[in-house]
Amino acid sequence: MKVLVATEKPFAKIAVDGIRKEIEAAGYELALLEKYTDKAQLLDAVKDANAIIIRSDIIDAEVLDAAKELKIVVRAGAGYDNVDLAAATAHNVCVMNTPGQNSNAVAELALGMMVYAVRNFYNGTSGTELMGKKLGIHAYGNVGRNVARVAKGFGMEVYAYDAFCPKEVIEKDGVKALDSAEELYKTCQVVSLHIPATAETKNSINYALLKDMPKGAMLVNTARKEVINEAELIKLMEERADFKYITDIMPAANAEFAEKFAGRYFSTPKKMGAQTAEANINAGIAAAKQIVGFLKDGCEKFRVNK
Repeated sequence: MKVLVATEKPFAKIAVDGIRKEIEAAGYELALLEKYTDKAQLLDAVKDANAIIIRSDIIDAEVLDAAKELKIVVRAGAGYDNVDLAAATAHNVCVMNTPGQNSNAVAELALGMMVYAVRNFYNGTSGTELMGKKLGIHAYGNVGRNVARVAKGFGMEVYAYDAFCPKEVIEKDGVKALDSAEELYKTCQVVSLHIPATAETKNSINYALLKDMPKGAMLVNTARKEVINEAELIKLMEERADFKYITDIMPAANAEFAEKFAGRYFSTPKKMGAQTAEANINAGIAAAKQIVGFLKDGCEKFRVNK
């Protein structure tokens, strides 16, 4: 069996070494395609692969058509919208993610970005503190739970809304569960966004939802850019000089945000949430273990397609 690691943005060497150890210990061959610059390179590399580990790399119908021997794709990370799930199912390919492996890294980034923003991007002027501020966590999954844990250390008052997580689960962590996204945004001065990009959530963070946030509001996005209605967020920020938008996913309208909202807007140049040595290692090795479990025992614990 051949396992391909296809990463335009490579894993750290220590993570690759860990992946290799897991794959070769199972008696499989490991192949690497790192820092590739053209889709044709990926199409060629997948031809004889039985399994693929990816990060933010695109696995679409064209790639799946080329991968005649493919049985499983594992996205090292929580999100998997870079994989065409319907096409994978049609090709009888199992798709998995590695939930929880990057969660602490993303949570620490979210809080770091909040500090950066409330201290006016360290420009030498007086800012404010996070202590005592109401933080809303939109989606209480693995990352949301870690954000709550870290935020409580800052002395923040933590609220959460998740349409799929029971209130008692949220409140067991000492977090106040709210009944709707609208209530969360009306209540909290700072909202940390962790929803996935789905047909239901794309463009759902819009003017109507954001307009009633309290004075001095801040939206922190370490999730996906597609969930933001950029045109409506720009409209809101034009109307509200107190509103800040801090994101780990550069918007399509980055230049407009940067020009219009200097001092109230910041975007990382590329997605940094999972960019720690620890997260690299955790997600990569988890992906390798899941592939071995699937190929040897048929384990589908983290399967995300039908």
